[in-house]
Amino acid sequence: MAGGKGVVVTHNRQEALDHAIACERVVIEEYLNGPEVSLFGISDGNSILAMQPAQDFKRAGDNDEGLNTGGMGAYSPLPWAPSDIVEDTYKQVLAPMIAEMNARGTPFVGLLYAGLALTDHGTRVIEFNVRFGDPETQALIPLLKTPLATLLFKAATDGLADEVLEWKSDSAVTVVLAAEGYPSAPKSGGSISSVPSIDNVQIFHAGTVNNGQGLVASGGRVLAVTGIGSDLTEARDRAYRSISQISLPGSFYRSDIALNASVAEKGN
Repeated sequence: MAGGKGVVVTHNRQEALDHAIACERVVIEEYLNGPEVSLFGISDGNSILAMQPAQDFKRAGDNDEGLNTGGMGAYSPLPWAPSDIVEDTYKQVLAPMIAEMNARGTPFVGLLYAGLALTDHGTRVIEFNVRFGDPETQALIPLLKTPLATLLFKAATDGLADEVLEWKSDSAVTVVLAAEGYPSAPKSGGSISSVPSIDNVQIFHAGTVNNGQGLVASGGRVLAVTGIGSDLTEARDRAYRSISQISLPGSFYRSDIALNASVAEKGN
C-alpha cells in the first residue's frame, strides 16, 4: 500500500509525530533491536518448505542513512547468521503458522514471507507477507536449483510433503538502481542506456518502459542488478561492475550492499 515506505523507525519523537500527522491511521509497534532477516516459505496448506535466508537494505543511503525505501539491495546466503536459523524459524514460526491456519479451516497455500528480527531475546517476527520480497527474491531465485515452477505447482496440488529444496553453493548480491528523487519524489522519463551483458549477472527490470524510442525510467526503483559468485566478494564485484556501467541521469545506488557481510566472510 505504501510501496514499502510506510514505516518509520526512529529514536526521534518529533520525527515519529511528523510521520503520524501525515497519516490517516497509525500503528505503533514495539521496537526490536537486532539485524533483520527475510525468510520465505512455500506451503501447500499442510506442509511448508523454508527457503534459505536473505537480508535486504531498506534505507536509501549508505550506512543505513536516509529515508526508508522498498529495498535498495539484498544478498544471500548470510554467513553471519546462526547456523540453525532456518530450522529454528521453521519450527517456531512457519510450521506453527501453517498448522494454526489449517486448524481454523483457512489453510494457507502459496508463498509466506516472514520478516524477522534477530534480537538478544531470540528471533521475533516483525511482519508476514503473502508474496516474495523485492529485492530479496532477485538474490534468492538465481541460487535455487529446484525449479520454482515445480515448487509452485506442488504447492497448488498438495504435493510438497516429500520435496527437498536444493541450492547452489554460490552467493548472490543484488543492487538496486533508483531514479533521481527516490523515494519521496522519483523522476520518471529519464533515458536508460549502456545496460551491460556480463556473465554471472542478471538484470531485473522494475520501473522501466520502452517508449518506442528506447528504454526509459517509469518508477522509483528502476533496475535490480544481481551478481552471482563463489562468495559474496565475487558476487558484489560483478554486481557493482555491471551497475556502474548503466546510464540514467540522476540515478543512484548504494555502494555498501553486503559489504560488511563480505568482509566478515573473508575473516572466517
